[in-house]
Amino acid sequence: MWFKNLLLYRLTKPFTHTQEQLEDALSAFAFKPCGSQDLSQLGWVSPLGKQGTALTHSANNELLLCVKKEEKILPSPVIREALQEKIESSEAEQQRSLKKAEKQALKDDIIQQLLPRAFTRHNLTFAWVSPDGGFICVDASSARKADELLGLLRKSLGSLPIVPVSLETPADVTMTDWLKEGKAPNGFELGSEAEFRSALEHGGIIRAKEQDLLSDEITAHLEADKMVTKLALTYADNLSFVLTDEVALKRLKFADELLEENDDIDNEDPLARFDADFALMCGELSQFLPALYEALGGLQATE
Repeated sequence: MWFKNLLLYRLTKPFTHTQEQLEDALSAFAFKPCGSQDLSQLGWVSPLGKQGTALTHSANNELLLCVKKEEKILPSPVIREALQEKIESSEAEQQRSLKKAEKQALKDDIIQQLLPRAFTRHNLTFAWVSPDGGFICVDASSARKADELLGLLRKSLGSLPIVPVSLETPADVTMTDWLKEGKAPNGFELGSEAEFRSALEHGGIIRAKEQDLLSDEITAHLEADKMVTKLALTYADNLSFVLTDEVALKRLKFADELLEENDDIDNEDPLARFDADFALMCGELSQFLPALYEALGGLQATE
């Protein structure tokens, strides 16, 4: 249940959909498996997995959604080899070179022939919608996955007024200042990992792991006008993460004490444990995110 990444978006208008309204809207775009000629399918599934049927889960007015993607796997070398054989056969038969459009048509035919025999893979992406907090968090390691989920949510609802989180001061400037000053803001502690990018074009990237970020070696990179683009941090001994210059949180980890807080719930009631863990995660992150934004100099005003 616990999110491992956070891509952050702010709602520019109040999220007024009730859970019942949201359920109805998502049901029109519920997941359906790939047909024999489908390359991929995307749709909503229950966040509770096989133990749930509802497409939304709510705790303390915090909403959890889950999108499922199924993709057919067609190895590129297999397609290229089959296409080359087709091209050579057709050109020999017609005694001429095929045009680009004709080659593309042959490729499309090959893909359609291979699709029914292709393997499939599935992945799930979760999103936390906080109407009271005015934001959406997507548990995704790439913007592409987040865009897929948010695009489907926009299609389901008809509109989705959101913007990525942006700051008054760029995050790379603030993170660089922290290392130059030799300390993180109150409540935060520096980790042992960072990435530095030169301010000059083609100036290179330096990655440091298991390093003392206040050492002379790191200081030398900062004095050479390199900016911090990724920085490992901990917050209040409860969270550790890597913060990027795009205000994304990677490799988010919750402290064991927090993860075990609901261990007293009966193991025979996994739904109760899921609900309790979701509420606990939302509560922790709802305190953490404002503290993070404040540490970074504040959010940029939305129009």
